[in-house]
Amino acid sequence: MTTVSGSVDRIVFRNPETGYCVARFRLSDPSVRDTTTTVVGAMPDVRVGEVLRLTGEWQLHPVHGRNFRVERFEAELPDTAEGIERYLGSGVVAGVGPVTAARIVEHFGDESLRILDEESERLLDVAGISRKRLEVIQASWQEQKEVRDLALFLQDHGMSVGLAARIYGEYGREAVDVIKRDPYQLAHDVHGIGFRTADAVAAHLGIPKDSPSRYVAGLRYVLSEAAEDGHLYLSRPATLARGAKLLRARVEALEPALLDLIRRGDAVIDRDDVYLTPFYKSEAGAARLVAALQETPSVLTLDRRSDPSDALRRAAEVQGLALAPGQLEAAHRALTCKISVLTGGPGTGKTSTLRTLIVALELMDVTYALCAPTGRAAKRVAETTERPASTIHRLLEYQPGIGIFGRDHINPLEADVVIVDEVSMLDAVLFYHLLKAVPPESHLLLVGDADQLPAVGPGSVLHELIVSERVPTTRLTDLFRQARGSNIIRAAHAINRGEVPEIGNAPTDDLFFTRADNDEAAVSAIKRLLLERIPHRFGFDPVDDVQVISPMHRGPAGVANLNTEIQGLLNPASGNRQELARGQRLFRLGDKVMQIRNNYEKDVFNGDLGRVTAIRNDEGALDVTFGRDVITYEAADLDEIVLAYAISVHKAQGSEFPCIVMPLVTRHFMLLQRHLLYTAITRARQLCVLVGSRRALEVAVATDRGDGRNTHLAERLNGMRPPADQIGLL
Repeated sequence: MTTVSGSVDRIVFRNPETGYCVARFRLSDPSVRDTTTTVVGAMPDVRVGEVLRLTGEWQLHPVHGRNFRVERFEAELPDTAEGIERYLGSGVVAGVGPVTAARIVEHFGDESLRILDEESERLLDVAGISRKRLEVIQASWQEQKEVRDLALFLQDHGMSVGLAARIYGEYGREAVDVIKRDPYQLAHDVHGIGFRTADAVAAHLGIPKDSPSRYVAGLRYVLSEAAEDGHLYLSRPATLARGAKLLRARVEALEPALLDLIRRGDAVIDRDDVYLTPFYKSEAGAARLVAALQETPSVLTLDRRSDPSDALRRAAEVQGLALAPGQLEAAHRALTCKISVLTGGPGTGKTSTLRTLIVALELMDVTYALCAPTGRAAKRVAETTERPASTIHRLLEYQPGIGIFGRDHINPLEADVVIVDEVSMLDAVLFYHLLKAVPPESHLLLVGDADQLPAVGPGSVLHELIVSERVPTTRLTDLFRQARGSNIIRAAHAINRGEVPEIGNAPTDDLFFTRADNDEAAVSAIKRLLLERIPHRFGFDPVDDVQVISPMHRGPAGVANLNTEIQGLLNPASGNRQELARGQRLFRLGDKVMQIRNNYEKDVFNGDLGRVTAIRNDEGALDVTFGRDVITYEAADLDEIVLAYAISVHKAQGSEFPCIVMPLVTRHFMLLQRHLLYTAITRARQLCVLVGSRRALEVAVATDRGDGRNTHLAERLNGMRPPADQIGLL
């Protein structure tokens, strides 16, 4: 290893996500002929003018020439007035820009950093620094020092220094002490750090492989991984077997760790099944609250405004509708049963039933709340009902900073009827929080398509409610005349029956199949469809109107590669088009992007689609326009958006698009199943094009894996699994 010292002259490239940086570096060794060189490696938050001591190796890159690959870096504060001014002026300290940096150095010279560190009150003597600004400077300087100390500690223990800011945000100045005491706490507390990363740190710290804390953390990780697959629990033998494989330990050695996990309150054993505590509380609590809701007298009965049947009749007249018997039954149940379910496929009349019910509620002067699990789903139900709707999180006044809901059993919702659409997307934890906020005397109507994919989160709420037979359920099955004219809708119902749909190529058809024998051929066909055939034949804009949906993320016909290919096709690089790199992702002006997590401060939500409308490379920031709203993404926020020319089927759920294009190729066999294909094609309002092999289509239709999730909600609803006495459910 070689050690060099010098100062950062210019930042060429920085990846805020990983801390990887390419910089021009001015060497301080006067004997070196070329005093400026290129350095590359993980160096998060280094600034122009900063003095660094670098340890690494010289290497010769075939394209970029000789550079220094950094394995370790240490900050050494500049000691000349010129260096200090460049360092402070780089923005390393909040509240100090180039002008203020020049004033500080003019006032204190090469003593400026010592003054900032030891006598910061004297900065009040500098023009433009008020008491309020001084407090900002002091806090930023202290935090910056602590983050750097943490980064140095992480380097010494084999951990990415790019995680320093995130860890510091969780633990503050206690971060190093927390890691030394129990590195496995990182996996429990810090988003983006998993068990394997924490395990590597523990090994560096000399924690034995048979440490009880390692075994406990490993079992917690096993249960968390199961939740990622939709399971609320694992059987005790499965938990121990998976833990033994992960930890390379004997099953018997993990028994004490499992008991310790339970004693800590992190897990619950119910009979022979092991739940993480939040999932157990959600499942058992939901069952209890459904029963309590059903047993409590209705506010509509206690204070009858009008006869439900009469209200529904008048509501249908107002809209000029004649509801079918099944629709009338569903609407009547919503008004007479405390909790009920309305399900059915596309074209069966769920929307018209819901609209009639809402009009009836308004005629009866009954208050109601309309919501859905995601922002896109809430927007869609608001459009179809022409009534305000919100996400469930917003309805429950979720407070992301502290992770709690403002509405619960103590502060319930102010609505006589709560209506939730797209319930197939509702996971067990959110269902439990919703039930806690529904007043016991109110009604709850759950609307969704039971044949769609289950929620991304754990549990299978809609499926379990229906199979329990404890909640009155209306399933609409009859296709309305206008729906029977759609090949998309007919195909969807055929797929549900396990039949390969008939796909024609007549000019009036809305469902097409384009043959492609392999992945590469499918990608080429999709590009031709987007660039030529769909815009020319149907008049759809390939960005605004067409959504490519893929079953997989990886592979040539997966989401990631399709986004790269389509971006290059529809929004290619050019000399005058601005770009911004974010790790392996590249955003260009005009790109179609998707928000991938709820951000309540920015008022954008998981699944929201927008367009990049401004890029500011000097700040590492860009603007995205969502409808009428323009949202700014700073460098630290960019991991919340991804390219969205292509998206997964799960991300498309709850949305509709004028046209969808979907690859169906043999590489996708492991993921091809009936629910997935059904969900995908029903996202199309006017046109659906499947691209791939007939064999892949047949496999998808024939594969019905069922729900397959570990949950006991239906049994609990039927009183077959009473909750454990020691667990509080509210």
